[in-house]
Amino acid sequence: MQHTPDRFTLLRRDGVALVVQHLPTGLPTVLHWGRDPGPVGAEDLGALALAASRQTPPGTLDAAWQLSLLPVESDGWAGRPGLLLRRGTTPVLPRWTVTGVDEAEHAVRVSAQDPTAGLRLESTLALTAGGVVTVDHTVTATGDAEVEVVQVEATLPVPRTADHLTTFSGRWTREKAPLTVPMPRGATTRQTRRGRSGHDSPHVTIASTGVLRDRAGEVWAVHLGWSADVTHRVDRMTDEVTLLGAGELLRAGEVRLAPGESYATPTTYFAWSDAGLDGLSARFHTMLRARPQHPAGPRPLVLNTWEAVYFDHDPQTLLRLAERAADVGVERFVLDDGWFRGRRDDRRGLGDWFVDRTVWPDGLEPLARRVHELGMQFGLWFEPEMVNLDSDLARAHPEWLLHAPDRVEEPAGVSWRQQHVLDLAEPAAYEYVRECIGTLVRELGIDFIKWDHNRDLVDATHRGRPGTHDQTRAAYRLIAQLKREHPGLEIESCSSGGARTDLGILAVTDRVWASDSNDAVERQDIQRWTQLLLPPELVGGHVGPTESHSSGRTLDLSFRAATSLMGSAGFEWDLLSCTDEELQVVRAFAALYKEVRHVLHTGTAVHADVVDPALRVVGAVLPDRSEGVWTVATVATLEEALPERVRLHGLDPDRRYRVRVRTELGLPRHGWITPGWVSAGEVTLPGALLASAGLQIPTLWPAQALVLHATVR
Repeated sequence: MQHTPDRFTLLRRDGVALVVQHLPTGLPTVLHWGRDPGPVGAEDLGALALAASRQTPPGTLDAAWQLSLLPVESDGWAGRPGLLLRRGTTPVLPRWTVTGVDEAEHAVRVSAQDPTAGLRLESTLALTAGGVVTVDHTVTATGDAEVEVVQVEATLPVPRTADHLTTFSGRWTREKAPLTVPMPRGATTRQTRRGRSGHDSPHVTIASTGVLRDRAGEVWAVHLGWSADVTHRVDRMTDEVTLLGAGELLRAGEVRLAPGESYATPTTYFAWSDAGLDGLSARFHTMLRARPQHPAGPRPLVLNTWEAVYFDHDPQTLLRLAERAADVGVERFVLDDGWFRGRRDDRRGLGDWFVDRTVWPDGLEPLARRVHELGMQFGLWFEPEMVNLDSDLARAHPEWLLHAPDRVEEPAGVSWRQQHVLDLAEPAAYEYVRECIGTLVRELGIDFIKWDHNRDLVDATHRGRPGTHDQTRAAYRLIAQLKREHPGLEIESCSSGGARTDLGILAVTDRVWASDSNDAVERQDIQRWTQLLLPPELVGGHVGPTESHSSGRTLDLSFRAATSLMGSAGFEWDLLSCTDEELQVVRAFAALYKEVRHVLHTGTAVHADVVDPALRVVGAVLPDRSEGVWTVATVATLEEALPERVRLHGLDPDRRYRVRVRTELGLPRHGWITPGWVSAGEVTLPGALLASAGLQIPTLWPAQALVLHATVR
């Protein structure tokens, strides 16, 4: 569709509207992002433009101007620029002329150029299922000189009523930790420079009216679908609308466009909700579940061998572990690190993706065959982007390492966890890894790969320039190619736990490992905030040993199992060491997970705004509201002797529900407050009362959980 001045594009989907005004000169501006106002005409949109205008000319800069899709200083914008380009040491300041506006039902693509600057721009804004806005920009060099891309960041406006800002940080075994503050003034950023998302990833940045609530309040959020260096930004300037946005953080000289070359930004995701955090999650979860590649079928119950055996691989022990796993109901058996050549610890072997015949004299075929005979899927651990210096690969191809040329030997400073990074942007290195993995997938019938990434990138240099961008794109291509070549293969993104759980990696993988912490107390919050963005079926959460290997905390099996239940569940535990009583609970847990996973993995996420900081309420309700499952858990001592009532949201207010305490995992330990319905094991109430009056809970001890199951009477 040809562009004409003063036109408007109105995108509407699932209760969200995006109004774009196409200006007589320059790039379009976004007039509104938020609640769908319902039917409006061209006259209404023109009036909205007048109502939202900043200035009557002549005025500041002697013009009436609005912030464009890529606001820059030459627009009079004093915040962080949306676009920075450079030729040599000279800034490139394009003056865009729109050449086309192509509209579809839920998307608009704007084409623009500046022949003098030798540049072309394509910007696409779309509304996905669930009402999430995606923004993509592509910059192309059309002139006869190279252009360096410094930054391209997508932004959308939020109203002044957004007076609080929530950001995320964290560390290993404590990912996704939120912090809410009053909206800061000026232009502020949150960045990660780790070459991967990082345990302290910005994750999601949220502007809100007042402090965040689970079920109420307006929120505006941004997430960048990129698995490396990122910038999240908010610009609360005194003379313009507030902007929320994100973009890839590029190192100096990292992206240089020769004539004819293009730079495409990672997709930026924006979500608005007037129903608090649960409304936000509903939008992201709906979008992800609508993807063609979203995992189909029940998410299998997993056993991963890492915390069961670590590097101590004994074929007979692992065969017995597989048989025990099948006996208790496990559906996917994953052999973790330690199976390949020379891998007796973490100092050697990475890159030599060949079965170690000194440990596995008959290869992995007998184990894989037995796993399949037992009716389970077989999974295998790889860390394809990494290499140890003590490996045949590093000795044969030192030129394949992604590092500054003079800084490879220890203690020069780039070794991390006794490993280095393999430069997948080198075609020969890429093909080597692809062939090694592909051969094993074919020979063993591998159903699942745990794809690990256990270090930051430091001084990542590819052919004389920063290499993080090319490395990340190459990793995406490699994963996607392996899945195309091996239909049905599923791949999990693990990165020292939850250091790479963004929507970029999830465009090519099937689930993420939320954290290396299997401490269920820590997991309560890690899973809750990971699942703000990702639906539970994409988030691996396993039952760990009685004493957590990451924290030393000892926890009841019932609490560990209840916490695992609320994700893509499994075990990270030596089931051969279990007592008969523990095995009985393990079998009951497996059966319970299989019974309710259709609710957890297709339902709407629901939480309850609670007062007690020790209380956690996490649930899922089927779309038809016929069934729901909740865990009510404590992570510390409850503040009151009589705890607050817990409200079960999301059910049909006009239907009656039988709410049962699922006792398969054991009854939680608690103090002297024992409500009658808990003793009876169930209660029947209308959905309206469950959501408003709620249920009295016992005085749960620390690290205890009730599993509640609601079904229509």
